[in-house]
Amino acid sequence: MTQIDVLIADDERPVLDELEALLRRDERVRDIRRASSGSEAIRLLSEHAVDAAFLDIHMPGLSGFDLARALSRFGSAPAIVFVTADEAGAVEAFDFQAVDFILKPIRRERLHRAVSRILAARDSGRGPDVDDDVVPDEHIAVRVGNVMRVVRRSDVRWVQAQGDYSRLVTDSDSHLIREPISDLEERWAAAGFIRVHRSYLVDRAAITTVRLVGAHPTLTVAGEEIPVSRRSISVVREAILQPRSDAR
Repeated sequence: MTQIDVLIADDERPVLDELEALLRRDERVRDIRRASSGSEAIRLLSEHAVDAAFLDIHMPGLSGFDLARALSRFGSAPAIVFVTADEAGAVEAFDFQAVDFILKPIRRERLHRAVSRILAARDSGRGPDVDDDVVPDEHIAVRVGNVMRVVRRSDVRWVQAQGDYSRLVTDSDSHLIREPISDLEERWAAAGFIRVHRSYLVDRAAITTVRLVGAHPTLTVAGEEIPVSRRSISVVREAILQPRSDAR
C-alpha cells in the first residue's frame, strides 16, 4: 500500500488535534508533523521532506497562502491542501495549484477524499494543473443587426437561459442565439463550463469570487453576480476544485 508523510499547520490547537486524529485513522498516512505557525512549518519542512501539507489559510505571521508560495520554491514541493473556515479563499487557492480545499468543520470522509487526491496526483507523476485533453475552440455565428458575426466560445464568460434561446455574455457584449442552454451545457462541459443554476452556465476560469453559504449563494463572474441554486452547490464545489486547463 502506498503511504504518504504529511505536515499539518494551524494556529488553533483543537483543530490540529482533530486533524491529526482523523489523519491517523487513514492507513495511507504514515508520518504526521505538526506546526502551529507558518514559521514553524517552514522550519519543519526545511528539515523533513513530506508528500503533502495541510495548511490553514488564516494564521498569524505567515498565512497559508504565504506558506504555499514559499513551498513552491522547494525543489520537490509537497502537494498542498488548504483547510479553512473561509470559503471565499477557494478561488485564490487555485493559483497555488492546490490539490484540495477543505472547509471546517472537518469531516472524516472529506479528509479521506483529499488523501486520495494527493495519492492520485503523486502516482500520475505530474502537477495537478496538467491537462492532456486539448479542447478545440468553437465559433458561434451571431446576428448583430443585419450582419452575421462570429463569437468564440473562449470569449464567453457565462450563458443565461431565455426560453429556447441562450444569451452569450462576453467581456464587452452579449448575443442571443437560438439554442437551449442544456445543449450548450453538454457540449461545453469539457471546456470548463459548469451549470450553476437552471438559468446559468458559467466559465469556471472566469469565476473570481465564491459565496456558497447564506440564503443566496452566488458566484462573481467577470464582475457580475450569478446566482447558484441549492442543488448545484455541491457540483460547484467539486468543479472549482478540479485542476484548471488553458486548453479552451
